[in-house]
Amino acid sequence: MNMIAFAREALGLPESQPLELTPLTKRGSDRNYFRLTWGNADSAILVHYDPKRVENAYYADISMFLQEIGVPVPRLIRHDRKGCLILMEDMGNQDLWSFKDTPWETRCMLYQKTLVVIHKFHSFPEKAFPFRRVRLMEGFGSDLYRWERDYFREHFVNNVCGIKLEPPMEQEIETELSALAGRLERTKRSLVHRDLQSQNVMIRNNEPILIDFQGMRFGNPFYDLGSLLCDPYVVFSDNEINELLSFYYSLSKQDLGWSAFLGCFWEAAAQRLMQALGAYGFLGLTKGMTAFLAYIPAGLNNLQHAASQGALLPHLCDLSRLCRKALDQNNSLLRNNRNMTI
Repeated sequence: MNMIAFAREALGLPESQPLELTPLTKRGSDRNYFRLTWGNADSAILVHYDPKRVENAYYADISMFLQEIGVPVPRLIRHDRKGCLILMEDMGNQDLWSFKDTPWETRCMLYQKTLVVIHKFHSFPEKAFPFRRVRLMEGFGSDLYRWERDYFREHFVNNVCGIKLEPPMEQEIETELSALAGRLERTKRSLVHRDLQSQNVMIRNNEPILIDFQGMRFGNPFYDLGSLLCDPYVVFSDNEINELLSFYYSLSKQDLGWSAFLGCFWEAAAQRLMQALGAYGFLGLTKGMTAFLAYIPAGLNNLQHAASQGALLPHLCDLSRLCRKALDQNNSLLRNNRNMTI
């Protein structure tokens, strides 16, 4: 079944009804998005996904689960598992990123509403999750944390910055980041979105709607907070971050004191930012999606800041400074893959 035929059947539209299919901006997840329009103002979003990326096939079931627990997501119209097609409600073009230059009062309100939304699934008990009918990717653990830091070192440190670490420094970094992973694993697990950045929160009628949650899994909730509040696509001051963290902290009784809560946040943010920088390098250089390279400076600034907030990540701080120096010395490192041994 082709895409137009699938959409017509799902929407109950006759052959006589003209349908327009418009490609949308390509995202970094092996999915192609299209906006379907018909009539005077009717529209829907059609997604064709690559089944080789397993999480893409999980979207529909996760969507229905999130709706059941009151998390706002686009309404699922139909999922064709065999054809790898999903038809869903069109949420428009306005996302949290669209508000990046608006006054803080407006942004703060939208981010607080988003934090209320994510708290709904952060507080959902793991023992109550319907694993038999809703598939998730494997939860965060030592293997996934290791994969993220290796991804960061290969695609960002090596390929973007052109830095090849000498064995002693590489071992120091690995020891430090392995210990970081251990601390992140010991935090109480919850459902996490996995990619909770500003372009994955749509805004309609001043209310947030989550998208791109196919990578949802159980893990550290601070990872989501780091994704949202240390987002390289958006600039926050420390006071703004603290205001939003304080709001989230007040949503439920925390097992952690405020200082410990902040420490958990900045460590999880550092982990998330390593993953993001690795992704920018991979998508920008390996996949040829060069627009992602523009967010590397902000991502690196955020990583250096997050790693400097405590005393447990000194080698990551040093590595961040080395990466900054490499990029400052030769801007063409974002275009040419050169090797520099330190």
